[in-house]
Amino acid sequence: QVLLVESGGGLVQAGGSLRLSCAASGLTFSAYAMGWFRQAPGKERDFVAGISRSGLSTYSPDSVKGRFTISRDNAKNTVYLQMNSLKPEDTAVYYCAAGGTVDTNRGLYNYWGQGTQVTVSS
Repeated sequence: QVLLVESGGGLVQAGGSLRLSCAASGLTFSAYAMGWFRQAPGKERDFVAGISRSGLSTYSPDSVKGRFTISRDNAKNTVYLQMNSLKPEDTAVYYCAAGGTVDTNRGLYNYWGQGTQVTVSS
């Protein structure tokens, strides 16, 4: 059984930082690209960051570029999302996902975590 378990969410003031973690089990972690998505109430689930199997390539949209950094530790089967300079519009449930390749299309990911809430107060 594949499990992706996110942690590290919480309430933070604007300008603050959080580090999300996603621990994977039940799969060969290094064989999967990993992505982070987020979903705010009433909105679509959007791509936030992605990282290749090796960790050598990362991708993120302009909305978070320079503020969010994705990384992974294949020895620990864990992917991270360091979020700095947080804004109220970053408030959402954050999900990690595993797939064959990094893509902004959430439909191309095979496995998902249950999500962790991030709330940024103004």
